[in-house]
Amino acid sequence: MTDYRSVNRAHWDERAPAHAASPDYDVDRLLADPTRLSEVVRFDRPRLGDLTGLRAVHLQCHIGTDTLSLHRLGARMTGLDFSPTALAEARRLADRADAAIDYVEADVYDAPTALEPGGFDLVYTGIGALGWLPDIRRWATVVAALLRPGGRLFLREGHPMLFTVEDPRPDGLVVLEHPYFERPEPTVFESTGTYVTTDRTFTHHATHEWNHGLGEVVTALLDAGFELTMLTEHDSAPWDALPGYTERAGPGEWRLADRSWRLPMTYTVQARLRD
Repeated sequence: MTDYRSVNRAHWDERAPAHAASPDYDVDRLLADPTRLSEVVRFDRPRLGDLTGLRAVHLQCHIGTDTLSLHRLGARMTGLDFSPTALAEARRLADRADAAIDYVEADVYDAPTALEPGGFDLVYTGIGALGWLPDIRRWATVVAALLRPGGRLFLREGHPMLFTVEDPRPDGLVVLEHPYFERPEPTVFESTGTYVTTDRTFTHHATHEWNHGLGEVVTALLDAGFELTMLTEHDSAPWDALPGYTERAGPGEWRLADRSWRLPMTYTVQARLRD
C-alpha cells in the first residue's frame, strides 16, 4: 500500500494555511469575541454537557478552532494532529486568544505513546476525522487507552451513508457509488481544491480515505470496553457536502434541499469507558 500518511499529510499541510485564512473558519471573528464558539461546537453544545475542569483531548484537531471553543467551555484542552502546518496555525490561534492549550504532533494511532494513557476525562473527535483512518477498531482502542475509567468519548462525524454518495449529477439523482463498509484498500480521490472559500492553488491533489459503517464504529467501541450513551443521526452537515443539492439548515449547516429525510448527513456518538 502507498504510504497513506505521507500522501494525506501533504494534502493537509498545503491546505491548513488556506483554511486558517478562509472566511469559512472565520478566525478573526472567533478572536474578536472571547465568548464565541466555532459553528461545529455550537451545534454540539446541547449534547456536550458541562465541560468545566475536565481534562480533554481533541484528536485530529486541525487548525484548532474547535479546540479553542472547547477550552472556552471550561475544558483543559490538548490538541493532537499529524500535520505540523495545521498545528502551527492552531498554536498561533491559541496564542492570539491567550488560551492555554497544549498541542502535540503525532499520528492518531500513536496518541497513547505521545500523550498520557488514562489521563483524560473526555476524548473529542469532530467532523471529518475518521475517514482518514484505515482501521476503526484500532482507533477505538486508542480512545480507550487515553481515557480514565468512566471517561467519555464525544464523536460527531460525517455519516457513512453520505460518504457513499456519488458527486452531484446533472439529473439530480442521489446515487450510491463509494463503499459503505470499511475495506482494506483506500478510496483514492483527486481534488484540486478544498472545502473552504479560497483563491489559493494547490499541488497535492490526492487523498487516501476509508469509510466506516455506523455498525462498525459502534461495535468497535463496544469491543474496546465502552458502553453507548448516545447515538443520534442528523439530517445536516457543517459543510456543503453535495453542492447544488443542498440548502442552509441553520448557522453553518447544510441539508438536502429536496426531501432531506432521505439522507442522514452526520451522526453523534457518545460512549463511556466502563470501569
